[in-house]
Amino acid sequence: MVRSEVDVAAPAHLVWEYLTDWPRQAEWIPLTTVQAVDAADGVGGRIRAWTGLGPVGFWDPMTITSWHVGDDGSAHCEMLHTGAVVRGDAEFAVRPRGPHACTFVWWEHLDIPGGSLGALGWKVVGGLIKKMADLSLRRMAARAEMVSAAGRGR
Repeated sequence: MVRSEVDVAAPAHLVWEYLTDWPRQAEWIPLTTVQAVDAADGVGGRIRAWTGLGPVGFWDPMTITSWHVGDDGSAHCEMLHTGAVVRGDAEFAVRPRGPHACTFVWWEHLDIPGGSLGALGWKVVGGLIKKMADLSLRRMAARAEMVSAAGRGR
């Protein structure tokens, strides 16, 4: 499992809107482009992500299995990865910390293919993937804060 979180100096509802503007995820997730396959703002919605460099990579299709947006700005979305390469569960969650700040939590619980060899491979690359997730969240926070500041006329 990979879990990462970041504090964001922006309102929770704005961060949620930024996070779930699926194509904009390319701004903060390295080597990844995300597309909405169909209505991707509720249970049953589908998205897919291309991760790779140019033509070398893989598609990661996902189906939204849970979606909730609270009146206080809190929100979460759970997804099921259904592809040939990436399989497992994931969640995005935004937790408000007052009117102008929130915490974003992202976790992935992936099924590692390849049995014991795959488990060994995960031990080798798992730390790097965690570092990439942390970097992605810091990038997301910085961009969401810029969007928030621009919206307030700064």
